[in-house]
Amino acid sequence: MRRIVSTFPGTRGRGVSRAVAGALTAVGALLVSALQAGPAGAAGTAGTAGAAGTAATGASSSAAGFWTAQRMREATPLDLRTAGPEASAKPSGKAADTASPSVRRGAERTVRPSLPRTTAPAPALRSFPQAGGPWTGGGAVTHTAGRVFFTYQGRTASCSGNAVTSANKSTVITAGHCVKLNGAWHTNWVFVPGYHDGQDPYGKWSAAKTLATPQWTASEDINYDVGAAVVTPVGGQQLTDVVGGQGLAFNTGYNKPMYAFGYPAASPYDGSKLIYCSGNTIKDPLFSTDHGLSCNMTGGSSGGPWFTGFDEATGTGLQSSVNSFGYTFLPNTMFGPYFGDDAENLYDEAQSS
Repeated sequence: MRRIVSTFPGTRGRGVSRAVAGALTAVGALLVSALQAGPAGAAGTAGTAGAAGTAATGASSSAAGFWTAQRMREATPLDLRTAGPEASAKPSGKAADTASPSVRRGAERTVRPSLPRTTAPAPALRSFPQAGGPWTGGGAVTHTAGRVFFTYQGRTASCSGNAVTSANKSTVITAGHCVKLNGAWHTNWVFVPGYHDGQDPYGKWSAAKTLATPQWTASEDINYDVGAAVVTPVGGQQLTDVVGGQGLAFNTGYNKPMYAFGYPAASPYDGSKLIYCSGNTIKDPLFSTDHGLSCNMTGGSSGGPWFTGFDEATGTGLQSSVNSFGYTFLPNTMFGPYFGDDAENLYDEAQSS
């Protein structure tokens, strides 16, 4: 039976007993912890999902118009939901009671950032480590990072995301549960880079296609909580021609200095500003294969980027994870999935779409 990990967003984790599951709740992004082998029924989809790892397609062209400033301000983070083990536990068809799952790891690969505009130098270094605070440094991250808005089970909701260098110049990386949850692909999905205080300085970019790793698509496995979106042009321009694209890094190992960014919208945050954390990461010693970082970001930050090799002077780095989940018994600690082969394949599929 697959065992539950309460997630910072929402999810399914491996190797957690029911007893432990009872002590867990959502700390950040939507808690939809579940012990299930296949997708559960949920709200209407954004399209028809194909085989594991493929996307929901057919996003509405009216999604950008749907997201008025008022709706963006009122969107609630998925992370505010909670569920006990009885509500979230569902039977699995096979045993998966291992406390040390693994992700597929191949050769290290990096993708360089693409910056179409001159980035003004940042002010003096804020601090390292940083457990959570507003990003005041400027630089490319203020253009590439943004809020993600969508409709989930009839309500307006939010996550975070990041524009990355890609062949199609239209790829956004986020968390898996920020594109699909409880078996349903989110609708009215848009990415708003550089969001602040209800404003969309670089436009609202509607998803033509949303994708997730095969493991998230099939069973919403927390170890593979990685999603992507391919967005449509705005005003005849493609996304990274307008905001630039951060680099990426896959299979780079654990225990790295990293920076995490997002738009937490649950108290004490309100989703109006870009927040960041920084520090030396650890490998989750408990029930996942994720990176761990001391960070107080809350619901709504799910899907925001984690960077290795981050340069505070230019606000650029190599995206190596996303905000994913937390444990209630480890306050102010966030976890993000390891970018291994499956995350790399997801990126390649998205950028070639």
